[in-house]
Amino acid sequence: MSSPAETPPASTSPASPAFFTPPAPFSTVAVLLFDEIPLFEASVPIAVFGERRPGTPEFEVRAVAAEGGPVRTDAGLTLDAPYGLAAAEDADLVIVPTWRSPLSPRPPSPEALDVLRRAHARGATVVSLCLGTFVLAATGLLDGRPATTHWRYTDLLASMHPRVEVRPDVLYVDEGDILTSAGSTGGIDLCLHLVRRSYGTRVAGTIARSLVTPPHRAGGQAQYIDHPVPAPATGDPLGDVLDWALRHLEEELTVDALAARALMSRRTFDRRFRQATGTTPAQWLLHQRVLHAQRLLETTDEPVERIARRAGFASAVALRPHFRRRVGISPAAYRSAFGGPPAGALA
Repeated sequence: MSSPAETPPASTSPASPAFFTPPAPFSTVAVLLFDEIPLFEASVPIAVFGERRPGTPEFEVRAVAAEGGPVRTDAGLTLDAPYGLAAAEDADLVIVPTWRSPLSPRPPSPEALDVLRRAHARGATVVSLCLGTFVLAATGLLDGRPATTHWRYTDLLASMHPRVEVRPDVLYVDEGDILTSAGSTGGIDLCLHLVRRSYGTRVAGTIARSLVTPPHRAGGQAQYIDHPVPAPATGDPLGDVLDWALRHLEEELTVDALAARALMSRRTFDRRFRQATGTTPAQWLLHQRVLHAQRLLETTDEPVERIARRAGFASAVALRPHFRRRVGISPAAYRSAFGGPPAGALA
């Protein structure tokens, strides 16, 4: 069996020294299922830990009806979870795989929240996947800690739980005894990470191959988020100029030239621009160029060098640091994940 001492991958935050202790192998996994939850997310930890695979540990997975009785999914299917909350009291790993809705008028029950608090207090590893982070946040266990959830809901998580340090751009956060993940497949990433940190890369790789999924994905949520910077409406000079700029990104565009085209002084242009978009003209241009490069990587098989020039960068070398800073991975890695037919020559 491989050593559990593994280097944390890039998509996780480093464990906080104040909380982190070396992870012990786990064998008993309690999965807390709430009413009206999405079926796919609910099944993720069961799929990762519940199947018997040659060469991997046998985990005891307990599907727990966190609110008692059958569990109804958001698709109307009913699940007969065989365990009650008592089954989580001695589990090594307690997972909240998802939640019905962050804005649900039905909050998590006090009994379920107490089970999670007791699990943490006795030294179990407590995990939330996707929207399950809202349940974990309701326990108070995430106060003062970094955490993540699906990128669509990170702002809501921050507003509902201001004491949580929300990280919107990572696939998961490992704080040692508490871990949180991003959206649906981010839950798979985190579950494989749990295996990897306790049982090593070979075991995690075996499970990943069985699931036909990468054992580790590069980057974070940033590569999945559409980040359009709002532009002023067409029909006013500023909006018309920016619409023109979007059609000429491959050209050398300066802020002074855009201001002149809008028949404004540079100072007026800058002020109007910030009021309309919330950012500077230079940052808007850079952002739009990276977005254009993303779309070209998704829809064409042109070499990265050519795409860089079409997006207004001097070369692929000039594109890469800006692309990585905003998207989280290199242009070539992005194309590999989201692109169409492979190019004959990729940078």
